[in-house]
Amino acid sequence: MTSKEIIKQKDACAGCGAKLQTEHQEKLGYMHPSGLNRVPHVCQRCFRIKHYNEMSSTTLNEDDFLRILNHIGLSSGLVVHIVDLFDFEGSIISSLERFVGSNPIILVANKIDLFPKNINRNRIVNWVQKQAKEAGLKPLETILVSAKTNEGFDRLIELLAAHRKGKDIYVVGATNVGKSTLINRLIRDLSELDAELTTSRYPGTTLDMVHIPLDDGKSIIDTPGIVYRSRLTEMISKRDLEIITPDKPIKPLNYQLDEGQTLFFGGLARFDFVKGDHQSFACFISNSLKIHRTKLERADELYREHKGVMLQPPSVERMNELPDWTKHSLHIPKGGGKDVIISGLGWIKVNSDSGAELMVHAPKGIKVLVRDSLI
Repeated sequence: MTSKEIIKQKDACAGCGAKLQTEHQEKLGYMHPSGLNRVPHVCQRCFRIKHYNEMSSTTLNEDDFLRILNHIGLSSGLVVHIVDLFDFEGSIISSLERFVGSNPIILVANKIDLFPKNINRNRIVNWVQKQAKEAGLKPLETILVSAKTNEGFDRLIELLAAHRKGKDIYVVGATNVGKSTLINRLIRDLSELDAELTTSRYPGTTLDMVHIPLDDGKSIIDTPGIVYRSRLTEMISKRDLEIITPDKPIKPLNYQLDEGQTLFFGGLARFDFVKGDHQSFACFISNSLKIHRTKLERADELYREHKGVMLQPPSVERMNELPDWTKHSLHIPKGGGKDVIISGLGWIKVNSDSGAELMVHAPKGIKVLVRDSLI
């Protein structure tokens, strides 16, 4: 009997109720084939919580994720929304309040460790609150944390204790925001280590959450990460993801450009300074990603001849995995203080007193926009 046939017989995880499968490790219900010989049958995510006190991440598409948010709105709990400071616009769930109803929200901006120590944290908190409000989100509290270095985590525990009021904690967020790392820390700090997993199955859906028991009988409830296809991090290979995802404080690269000059970010995006006075552009990207400068008039030729080789990632072999580039014409008004965002890749700060006309080339579907400067 094949593993697929066995899975059909076993059907659901004994821990969370998700339909079991052995083919897609990143999706709900994944169980390693070796687990078929164990009883009861549990998915890898539940197995790791129970035996290693550790949460792994799973993913859902946007429609299915919104169905889960509707269930939260019918319940009573404290919602912890984790966003990625490095890709704030690409990871915030702007419709969250509409779906979770009257449940209070704590906005946790993760990856503060990527920013220099001397950056004023209060200024960043104010910036996050302003951007969240513009996205239609009014959290009860906003806090900066680093799931990697534990910065801000003691304060987060205090906020949870102050606002939970005996309710469940729902943790929501997009993929690649550090959600699983943060939940692992919550499990260590707040959960009953020896408690069994409970099951949370909602009528009419196979999309199940995992409950991690707390000492008062309530739970930390993990929700699968939502996949936003508008982020470059969702389009590229795991190997290339490691290149564009910063793992240490970002050192901005400053370029003094005249109009008619271009910057290539590997073979993933292109930034044209079309028109404007000589000015400075600061690139906030992973230190591992190479930037190449050229004249705008040579940019098309350079890309044709060197994409996948000098201009990488991606490599020549993976070039066809990405959609064709789309052009985004951007106007930067006089006064400066703006960032040009390429979701998942980083941003370019425009230090302009006189304004600028720009053109950004990025794979079709990737979010490109202008915002008030973060730094």
